[in-house]
Amino acid sequence: MGEKRSGGRRTNLLPLFDSGLWLARLVLTGVFFFNVSCALAFIARPEAYAPGFEVSGIPGETLVRGIGVLFLMWNVTYPLAIWRPWRYRWLFLIIIAQQAIGLAGETWMLLTLPPGHTPLAATGYRFIAFDGGGFVAMLVAFALMWLTRQF
Repeated sequence: MGEKRSGGRRTNLLPLFDSGLWLARLVLTGVFFFNVSCALAFIARPEAYAPGFEVSGIPGETLVRGIGVLFLMWNVTYPLAIWRPWRYRWLFLIIIAQQAIGLAGETWMLLTLPPGHTPLAATGYRFIAFDGGGFVAMLVAFALMWLTRQF
């Protein structure tokens, strides 16, 4: 495995395959790092992020902490996919689906937000930018991993 006959000569495709796996690991690790960093920031300092959600006081802090806990829950799938992206490719696809659901939901919420909620809209744009970028990067990484594995 890792070699293919091409015109009577052997071609080693392992470096190309490895680069697809390492790109997948890099992208997954980057998204995982930012997700967990955001989660921990929301949990540790909810008062700093509550205004971006247009909430305040104890209820607002509790809501932001809850969002942080949800972020941690959603990231439980990442370590196995980072470790062995090809072996756990179905898990990788689940992560991509989670990212797509988040992006679609955030976009829908932003589009249905009435005027006059500037801080909330700014938060929505930040989430959409990050999740959109992560979604595209993970799709590209998965596709390259898949294509290099097919040889």
